[in-house]
Amino acid sequence: MTISSDSPALWRDRRFVLLASARTISVLGNGFARVALAFAVLALPGVGPGQLSLVLACQALPQLVFILVGGVVADRMSRSRLMVVADVVGAAAYGGLAALSLSGHAPLPAMCVLAVTAGLATAMFVPAMDGVVPLVVPAERLQQANGLLRMSTNSCLFLGLALSGVTVAWLGAGWALAVNALSFVVSAVLTAGLKLPGRPAKATSGWADLREGWREFASRQWLWVVVAQCTAVVAVFSATLGVLGPLTARDDLGGARSWSVIVAAQALGAIAGAGLAVRVRVQRPILVAVLVTFPAALPMLLLGIGAPVVLIAAAMFCAGVASDVFNVLWATTLQREIPEEVLSRVSSYDGFGSLAFAPLGLLAAGPVAQGVGAGHALLGCAAVVVLATLAALLSPQVRSHRRTAPAARASPVAVSSEAADA
Repeated sequence: MTISSDSPALWRDRRFVLLASARTISVLGNGFARVALAFAVLALPGVGPGQLSLVLACQALPQLVFILVGGVVADRMSRSRLMVVADVVGAAAYGGLAALSLSGHAPLPAMCVLAVTAGLATAMFVPAMDGVVPLVVPAERLQQANGLLRMSTNSCLFLGLALSGVTVAWLGAGWALAVNALSFVVSAVLTAGLKLPGRPAKATSGWADLREGWREFASRQWLWVVVAQCTAVVAVFSATLGVLGPLTARDDLGGARSWSVIVAAQALGAIAGAGLAVRVRVQRPILVAVLVTFPAALPMLLLGIGAPVVLIAAAMFCAGVASDVFNVLWATTLQREIPEEVLSRVSSYDGFGSLAFAPLGLLAAGPVAQGVGAGHALLGCAAVVVLATLAALLSPQVRSHRRTAPAARASPVAVSSEAADA
């Protein structure tokens, strides 16, 4: 492992600055929404853990169902234009949630419909965003670009989370959701300035495009093994952040302000992790990415045993550092290994697999917490993280895959990629 001394010259690139600005402003608003949506639902009359699970699952399910469609569309049209459309849809969804919350009349079915709309916007946005970075920056700058993007967005996420608890406590969850809606509007305006070109019309069908993306995805053992690991980890981490953590904070830790401190510590750790990932050069990025998943279990364990807020926040900080080292190494490896013309589709399979059990985790978290207690549920989540990570380490390609030189790109359709290493 080495440390690079690259200077952040990318900040002088107009298109990269536009992309980074759009993402940071949008993520700032999402920092408000992450806390506000949970407490907006919990503030409804007669609402308990089951109803909170339902709303959050309604947000997560469309991300799973439509992300493959988003990947196909992103490889067929201007990715920046698709991102603008997704931002507009997200603004409408969160604007509606804010209006319902501020009106004092927020029927649960209406909250669920708007949560579905917000999830659909995310499903369209993520594959396009994953495919935009290689179009904006040169190949040799990909890891630096990914790290700088994560640093800037995580800084704004930290600010949003730090302010969200105060905003929810003083002004109410509706105003925090309104800030998120406004951030989507600003992001759409900035992203429109990228003006990335469209793509030539394709003679193939959407189903053929999906099959081509699947071949690229399935031919790389290291890729689908780590995605399978993330399927389990994301499910339990979603349950922790979305349901089990807020419930524990409400009942035992003092409410929204304490939970805001905990999730803000995670965001602060993510800033540090992205900064580290900008400069670190490892020869086996996939192995390192899998190993740094272990710290995600620690905050679940501490929440489950009723540790003090300061210890839980410290564990969340460590988990944040590790998560962004993972994210930067993972995104850079995909962008280097996967042909650009199918990158959004492969990214959508990555997202689909990673999110596969997230709605189930959110939906089950409330009833499980009612049945066995939030503490026991959190301990079970920690065990899942450890077991899934150990299982991923059994893959030969996860242990042996080495960093590819920036100029080297995979063939359009990989056949038994790296099979000799398996």
